[in-house]
Amino acid sequence: MSASIEERLTELEVRLAFIDDTVNALNGVVADQDRRVQQLSAELERLRGELLGVRLALSHDIRDEPPPPHY
Repeated sequence: MSASIEERLTELEVRLAFIDDTVNALNGVVADQDRRVQQLSAELERLRGELLGVRLALSHDIRDEPPPPHY
């Protein structure tokens, strides 16, 4: 091989190594974000359940109220 081709091949190998490192780092970030999204989704569902409970506790049936006074 000529020196020019070897230099180009070496440059490509170096670039590929950096790309591999970048992909691995990004994979870790994506995995962490996915875990966090799953946690936030579970928390949102829990909060929705609590809100529904509060709404049910605060709502009242008009039939439960005493009749109005008669004049």
